[in-house]
Amino acid sequence: MSVTFLHSHGAEPPIAIPAIGLDLFVRLPPAASGGAFSIVETINAPGKGPPRHRHPEAEIFRVLEGRYLYEMDGRRFYAEVGDVVSIPGGVEHGFVNVTDAPARQYIVIAPALDAVAFFTELAATMRDGLPDTAALNAFGEKWQVEFLGPPLRADEGATG
Repeated sequence: MSVTFLHSHGAEPPIAIPAIGLDLFVRLPPAASGGAFSIVETINAPGKGPPRHRHPEAEIFRVLEGRYLYEMDGRRFYAEVGDVVSIPGGVEHGFVNVTDAPARQYIVIAPALDAVAFFTELAATMRDGLPDTAALNAFGEKWQVEFLGPPLRADEGATG
């Protein structure tokens, strides 16, 4: 694996998906790591997160601000500032910001995902709000993402 030089200033506009309260910034695109990994930064609105889903890529989350409720294969737990959560590829998961302010995390995706293309297309799919699971899975087929249910709710609580 080789990593090329990149200096991400963070000045670019986010990819916004209002239906799930997401602003996303691509900090390291796939080309910078030869496809080994990509890095995104997310800002999640209060009470918001993605639908439950699974995909072949592994993800490593680091919470930078706020507090999240995660669900992985049916197990729920909280992650707070400084926590790192690793989700293996192929595992059902989701998360939600459980605070009353925007929450932020850095996510390493391995192998790399073309996050600009994926999240831009997802934003177009969700332009009129959160579509049903069948519509999401029609979108996800191209990306090997299976959507499994609605987003977590902040009031669902941890299980262990």
